[in-house]
Amino acid sequence: MWVRLLLQLLWAQLLVPLVRGSELTFELPDNAKQCFYEDIVQGTKCTLEFQVITGGHYDVDCRLEDADGAVLYKEMKKQYDSFTFTAAKNGTYKFCFSNEFSTFTHKTVYFDFQVGDDPPLFPNENRVSALTQMESACVTMHEAMKSVIDYQTHFRLREAQGRSRAEDLNSRVAFWSIGEALILLVVSLGQVVLLRSFFSDKRTTSTRVGS
Repeated sequence: MWVRLLLQLLWAQLLVPLVRGSELTFELPDNAKQCFYEDIVQGTKCTLEFQVITGGHYDVDCRLEDADGAVLYKEMKKQYDSFTFTAAKNGTYKFCFSNEFSTFTHKTVYFDFQVGDDPPLFPNENRVSALTQMESACVTMHEAMKSVIDYQTHFRLREAQGRSRAEDLNSRVAFWSIGEALILLVVSLGQVVLLRSFFSDKRTTSTRVGS
């Protein structure tokens, strides 16, 4: 019984890669625009999720177009967002991320573009009769593992974003400390020079006039 359960769980994990999609983390330079393309069949449900991990105010422009160039989604200066749609026609869909509004700040962007729904865990899962107790347990565990993967991705992004902010704050504190040390050194030297000028011996010369 347990051997069969383990085999079904293994089959469930093998089914996950069958869902088409793209998941990528890339660097977007300043004044730059990066586009990606995906061939989609009519009637396919798709989901685009993105998040800016590092850079500036953690914002980016996003635009999604269908095969004819019609705009399906457009947002300006978004930190993160999710958009779900159903393809109305066959063709190559395009989604772009733009950092053209930034003059000197690079961005690191993560996106996940899922195309299609997950296939059924069992070939006869959509049958009229109810699933057995073992099959129901497999489906429940499969959904739980997908949720775990989503949570892991979410927390990895949060960790990367937090680490970037911490490193940036650490650099600013370090530069500020060095600046304060230099200012303190200059002020100290200035005070020493000023005090020495107060207590320095001023030699005066006197001249005797003989009669």
